[in-house]
Amino acid sequence: MTTGKSAAITAVTASLAKRLGAAETAAGASRINHSVCKWCYDDIPLESLCVAGKALGLKSIELLMPNDFALLQKHGLTCAMVGNPVGKTASGVQVGTIGKAFNRIEHHDALVAAYEPFLKAANAVGAKQVICFSGNREGMDNELGLKNCAIGLQRLLPVAEKLGIKLVMELLNSKVDHGDYMCDHSAWGVELCKRLDSANFGLLYDIYHMQVMEGDVIRTIRDHHRWFAHYHTGGVPGRNEIDATQELNYPAIMRAIAETGYTGFVGQEFIPNRPDKIASLKQALEICSV
Repeated sequence: MTTGKSAAITAVTASLAKRLGAAETAAGASRINHSVCKWCYDDIPLESLCVAGKALGLKSIELLMPNDFALLQKHGLTCAMVGNPVGKTASGVQVGTIGKAFNRIEHHDALVAAYEPFLKAANAVGAKQVICFSGNREGMDNELGLKNCAIGLQRLLPVAEKLGIKLVMELLNSKVDHGDYMCDHSAWGVELCKRLDSANFGLLYDIYHMQVMEGDVIRTIRDHHRWFAHYHTGGVPGRNEIDATQELNYPAIMRAIAETGYTGFVGQEFIPNRPDKIASLKQALEICSV
């Protein structure tokens, strides 16, 4: 018997598939491996997004959990960046979030307890990268934050190395979206990478966030690409479509990424501002297919 929910999902999926039809993929023969962040399409069921994304040339839908991989694999997709686990300290503080993470020693036991089984679960489904965060400053200076993040992450790196998984810390802006976040400049993140000096740790260079904080995107990519394990997009200002309504030249940025020899994924993480969200995604993939 078909439930109301499953019938609705089937109807949405069928509608998307019919609308996309057998058209050429937006990605074409791009040098960029395309991904998209599911949270930007919360009102579209995951299976429907799989169908639409596959037709557009997506290879990945990201910031999902290990238990989502079976559905992704059913549609020939992967998850280029797995989401984050959360845990609680002995005092009841939830950690592993953007605001509460590796920059405080008192969070480390709970973070290790949350991440170790999560990394194993991610490995079991074939995942290669798991996201992590610095946490907010809350009055802490940058140098102490670097030291504390390195101490906490060093506890997890042996597990990550054994499993062949990369921990990836996201660079986020503290000006508009994530006030007080510590890993808010590429120089800080690069210094953390240098201190850890591990092939199993890198940065998620979010183009939107770093344009807000520091600009100079292409030069930064060229100078520091060895530390960038993943990329995200978003229109500036507003974090909406990456077309001519915003200030970044995404084709030039994608060419710069490709020219570094990068073979990973670029995840679309803009928030669609138009009624036809799939059309916005298609346009973004076309813009980034260089």
